[in-house]
Amino acid sequence: MKTKNHPPSTINHQPSLPSTIHHPPSTASHHPPFFIHESSYVDDNVEIGEGTKIWHFSHILSGAKIGKNCIIGQNVCVERDVTIGNRCKIQNNVSVYKGVTLEDEVFCGPSCVFTNVYNPRAFIERKHEFRPTLVKRGATIGANATIVCGITIGRYALIAAGAVVKKDVPDYAIVAGIPAKQVGWTCKCGTTLPFGRKESGVKGKGSKATCKYCGNEYVLEDGNLIVIKKK
Repeated sequence: MKTKNHPPSTINHQPSLPSTIHHPPSTASHHPPFFIHESSYVDDNVEIGEGTKIWHFSHILSGAKIGKNCIIGQNVCVERDVTIGNRCKIQNNVSVYKGVTLEDEVFCGPSCVFTNVYNPRAFIERKHEFRPTLVKRGATIGANATIVCGITIGRYALIAAGAVVKKDVPDYAIVAGIPAKQVGWTCKCGTTLPFGRKESGVKGKGSKATCKYCGNEYVLEDGNLIVIKKK
């Protein structure tokens, strides 16, 4: 009987895989110490502090400086050379134009408006006429308020929703209306202080008030609110 010679097998046997697979070293970089949503644009030469979060559809332009632990909401524009301090909160639909400075812990409500030219015309270039606006530490700007350029908003001041602010606002003052007028005084915590009606303006003198919420005590002296006791 003849033996039939089978052709060599064309099946290549695969060698057994090793029990341990060695992955190549990761090329992924460490995550930055802040968060930027993928829909937002951040230009070159921008400083962003640790813990800050920038949410949907926002644009941070070159030269802007944003401090630590800030929250930048949806559809916010921070223009060139703007400085924003630490722990600020800027709600949706706010544009912070060149010439505006926000100190630490400033709150900007939804759709509040900053300006930087007092008398703009589309057909006249007035970039050399920008008027600086300073919002001091802890101040609150309510929703839809308008801040006319060239003024200073004092520490812990409170701008009511929809107000149009055209002049400087003292520390701890509450202003409301169009144009905005002072209607009272606020504690650092944001609670209205219980001064009498005659003392709510800037001319009160020697009157004292205690915050019902946190217990801080204040006195009015020559139109200035002074903290005399902190809890």
